[in-house]
Amino acid sequence: MRRRVTLGRALQYVAIALFMVFLAFPLVFLFTTAFKTQAELQSPDPQLLPAQWNLDNFAAAIERANLVQAAGNSLLVAVVTTLIVVVISLPAAYALARFRTRLRKLATGWILLSQVFPFILIIIPLYLMLQPIGLGNSLAGLVVVYVVWSLPFALWMLQGYVASIPVDLEEAGAMDGAPKWRVLISIVLPLLAPGLVATSLFAFIGAWNEFFFALVLIKDEALQTLPQRLALFVGAEGQVQLGQLAAASLLAAIPSLLFFALIQRRLTSGLLSGAVKG
Repeated sequence: MRRRVTLGRALQYVAIALFMVFLAFPLVFLFTTAFKTQAELQSPDPQLLPAQWNLDNFAAAIERANLVQAAGNSLLVAVVTTLIVVVISLPAAYALARFRTRLRKLATGWILLSQVFPFILIIIPLYLMLQPIGLGNSLAGLVVVYVVWSLPFALWMLQGYVASIPVDLEEAGAMDGAPKWRVLISIVLPLLAPGLVATSLFAFIGAWNEFFFALVLIKDEALQTLPQRLALFVGAEGQVQLGQLAAASLLAAIPSLLFFALIQRRLTSGLLSGAVKG
């Protein structure tokens, strides 16, 4: 029996290791490609690691695509979108999870229905609606689009977290004489920290990586986001400048990784804090 258990655990570890290699290989390939020379990229016998590490692709990508300005635009749009989505979805998700009314059924139906429509069906109406009110070809208009697009899924995620919090905790706080707002801040909000982290991550990465809406709505080069600038490395005839594209993509992935590293600490700390206060 012990041998079977040991063998089973060993197979599990091997499977996990193979899965990690499978997931990590595209990132490793992207990282090594960014440091290769053009001659190595065109070599008929490609190697995983570059023969000589250099930063030429990074310098050329930053200079050609103006990545610094594009990254600033993307960061501004992603941060503002995340803040608005969290501020709106938090009270709305609490209301959907706690108040059993007819409006709740309509709201739930709207959330599910909104996820059915593909981008291509709504982009033309959105463009025609934003132009007359001065939000076409602007970062503010792009934020509005991202908020509307991210909000239904954020509501769906958060209401599940709210529903998982026992109502008894709120009732216990009320019995101790705490007002409603105090119960929400001291008991409910800390327990919702993992849900808020997941929602923020979803909204931020979705706005940071989105390309189609930005491509249609943003025409001014100074307002273009990072995904739009990355498209410059693909030629009209499908010829890809692989080294510069890999370098630019690697730089574009850094803010998302930093944002995840910053907020993932709140998952455990927020959960433990809420459990203690509850």
